Amino acid sequence: MLAAVPFARTLGFEFVKVAPEADGAIQAVVRLPDTSATHNHVGGPHAGAMFTLGETASGAVVVAAFAPVLDRATPLAVSAEIAYRKLAMGPVRATARLDRPAADVVAELDAGERPEFPVRVEIATEEGKPTGEMTVVWTLRPH
Repeated sequence: MLAAVPFARTLGFEFVKVAPEADGAIQAVVRLPDTSATHNHVGGPHAGAMFTLGETASGAVVVAAFAPVLDRATPLAVSAEIAYRKLAMGPVRATARLDRPAADVVAELDAGERPEFPVRVEIATEEGKPTGEMTVVWTLRPH
């Protein structure tokens, strides 16, 4: 992901986890270290950095879930909605999860459709205190 998305490298994101869960859902955890370069006016992570963190975690889920079909479809973010719930201070983590079965999305792609699907993201401090939530809607655009 850091090679494919240079902006994620610019912000210093760290990929903590990209793996299937026990229930088969794909989960990704991406960390934004605490650096002055990503701070806002009150010393916490800038809202734009947190948005990009969440979008990047959702993208990692999409790449992991749909790697077998990326030779014939390009993943693209369609829309995103974020809610900043509490002031974040220090490093933050975005945990993204694809709850819809990837097989259902691939079946739509195989049927000639351009599937859309949401990826939920929770943004929290390293101690696990939630600071925001996000949903990114993705599509697989056939080549």
